[in-house]
Amino acid sequence: MPSTTPAQAPPEPGASLSHGLKQRHLSMIALGGVIGAGLFVGSGAGIAAAGPSIVLAYTLSGLLVMLVMRMLGEMSAAYPSSGSFSAHAERAIGPWAGFTAGWSFWVLLCTAVGLEGIGAAKIVTGWLPGTPEWAWVALFMVVFCATNLAAVKNFGEFEFWFAALKVGAISLFLVLGVLAIAGVLPGTDSPGASHLGELLPNGSEGLVIGILASVFAYGGLETVTIAAAESENPVRGVATAVRTAMWRIALFYIGSMAVIVTLVPWDSAAVTAKGPYVAALDSLGIPGAGQLMNVVVLVALLSAMNANIYGSSRIAYSLVQRGQGPKALGRVSGGVPRVAVLVSSVFGFVCVVLSYWRPNDVFSWLLNMIGAVILVVWIFIAVSQLRLRRQLEREAPEKLTVRMWAFPVLTWVALAGMAGIFVLMAREADTRVQLYSTGVMTVALAAVGYTWQRRRATH
Repeated sequence: MPSTTPAQAPPEPGASLSHGLKQRHLSMIALGGVIGAGLFVGSGAGIAAAGPSIVLAYTLSGLLVMLVMRMLGEMSAAYPSSGSFSAHAERAIGPWAGFTAGWSFWVLLCTAVGLEGIGAAKIVTGWLPGTPEWAWVALFMVVFCATNLAAVKNFGEFEFWFAALKVGAISLFLVLGVLAIAGVLPGTDSPGASHLGELLPNGSEGLVIGILASVFAYGGLETVTIAAAESENPVRGVATAVRTAMWRIALFYIGSMAVIVTLVPWDSAAVTAKGPYVAALDSLGIPGAGQLMNVVVLVALLSAMNANIYGSSRIAYSLVQRGQGPKALGRVSGGVPRVAVLVSSVFGFVCVVLSYWRPNDVFSWLLNMIGAVILVVWIFIAVSQLRLRRQLEREAPEKLTVRMWAFPVLTWVALAGMAGIFVLMAREADTRVQLYSTGVMTVALAAVGYTWQRRRATH
């Protein structure tokens, strides 16, 4: 028998961490986490492929994400942990599952740090031509590494203001867009439905690409359940964040896609060249609005860097606390796992170096490897919730402060949706490589985790 069975709880990984995040930090992290770089930067390709049906694509994947967040919220409110879904998978399925989910997500977050650093540097060098991209990436990495090495309240404060700016900007964008569509914005004429035309201009294939683009744009919502373990009231924090997820996804994601495809022709070159939000604002003729949105995109990328360094370090710390990684990563000083922060930051910087050194093979291989990790994590979340919900109902029903809707029907519906996305990925040449690469990494980690579990069981 393994030393940690599904019926047993893994050691609580948050015991040595500080609880420096206030409710206002957690609320804004939850709110700002929805508005990520994937929404601002990655949605252009989805619009170009799906046309007006991008709204349908974001709605379908948004419904799936709402179910995933509800499941994760149920488990995180019952068992607050900086390991989040990794700790839940260990508790529900076994140590190998926690190992696989945790380390694959760590690789995803660390690689994303490098990607976001490169994206932010490209924006700055556009304003300051002639300055080297690598220098800006290095500066951003140093700043956010230092922020995360300090007290966790520093991370919370940075994210609070980053998120406040993103929320303010996208709310203003939505207000201006709705006014323009209604024909009451001074100096603009309402486009009416002239840009909507055919719902599926590129057929079902375009919708498939839009769905895949939207699924990966939602990645990052899980950070709030990791951060909740270091808040003043973890259970209340998780419950509040998850309960408001529905209107946040509907307003910020689906709402902004509807505004964009109404204001700008979906096949406009500006949608992919400038980005959909900049293109929409430029179409309104508001002086400097496009450049202002570039500032917001920069903030979104920097916010994502900050959050991903935080999330990766906490996942690594949790894994080590549960005996699933090098002990050095578990050292805590000042309530912060500083070695884990440093290692996570270094890995992100290595990704940046690879992008310059071997952009055509090593870096692209790394990107393909993490392409479908978020779906693997969601599957672990759904399976864990199926098992833990029944255990909680038997042993500790008072911990079910957040409940999955229509259990177990909607959990199975979510799993079917994830399986459907895997099928869609296998149909597309671009995403098929990501699917297979992520599959190889997942199987390799699962094999290592299972071997480790068997060895630990014999000692």
